[in-house]
Amino acid sequence: MLFPISGIEVNPFIPFIVAFAVSFFTSMGGVSGAFLLLPFQVSFLGYTAPSVSATNQVFNIVAIPSGVYRYIREGRMLWPLTWAVIIGTLPGVFIGAWVRIKYLPNPKNFKLFVGVVLLYIGFRLFMDVIKNKGRKKVSNTKQTAVERHTVQLLESTIRAVRFDYDDETYQFSPVIVYVICFLVGIIGGIYGIGGGSIVAPFFVAIIGLPVYTVAGAALMGTFITSIAGVVFYQYLSWVFTDMAVAPDWLLGALFGCGGFLGMYLGARTQKFVPARVIKGILCTCVLFVAVRYIVGFFE
Repeated sequence: MLFPISGIEVNPFIPFIVAFAVSFFTSMGGVSGAFLLLPFQVSFLGYTAPSVSATNQVFNIVAIPSGVYRYIREGRMLWPLTWAVIIGTLPGVFIGAWVRIKYLPNPKNFKLFVGVVLLYIGFRLFMDVIKNKGRKKVSNTKQTAVERHTVQLLESTIRAVRFDYDDETYQFSPVIVYVICFLVGIIGGIYGIGGGSIVAPFFVAIIGLPVYTVAGAALMGTFITSIAGVVFYQYLSWVFTDMAVAPDWLLGALFGCGGFLGMYLGARTQKFVPARVIKGILCTCVLFVAVRYIVGFFE
């Protein structure tokens, strides 16, 4: 099947199956499958135009709602964190999209940038898996199995957010989260995956939040910022008429359909999978792609 906008030809079942498999695992950690689908498109499908970033965000728009629905339904959506991700990453995504088109149109340079970003994310995840830091319990109330796996919001102000999850109390500063999300949003905008996609490892490894409670917020943030990103890329396609900038809607939707099913099942399964296993899966995938891209740049 030929996709005229991207100019690639591939069996339509391949994007669907790849997106399903990737999204099933990555959605458990709140990381959109787009962060692995982009190198798949660049290296295996030969889709190297700047529009590949926009196509990746179309995938997010189609695929993410199913995972978000499961997290909301099961009471694991931490809304204060969700809004912080959206507000923080949204302006960063616009800046990142401009940088991608203006300064990183060369596929080789783009691969190096992607490799460095993924290497840092993978390193943080790896350190977190190795340390396997235990969380000090500050609350020892008896809860039912359902309540333990549900986010119980205790306080939500501009200065601090506190919540209970699995008989433990956690706290974070919204201001710090806003700053992190803004910086990560710029990177996510360049990479074409939405800032929320790569902010989850920061929440887990740096701020110390449980992976079970950040996944839904990260995916929701990715969904919102991806909508903005696609709109912005579509606008830029009218400004930069000498290169392919607008997304390949058909290819993005095909990836999205596979991701839709994968994310739903991944979100449904997440609470039954140990956090260490989830982080390990993400770490392996991220480091593999990072090393491959960085080494490839110097070959």
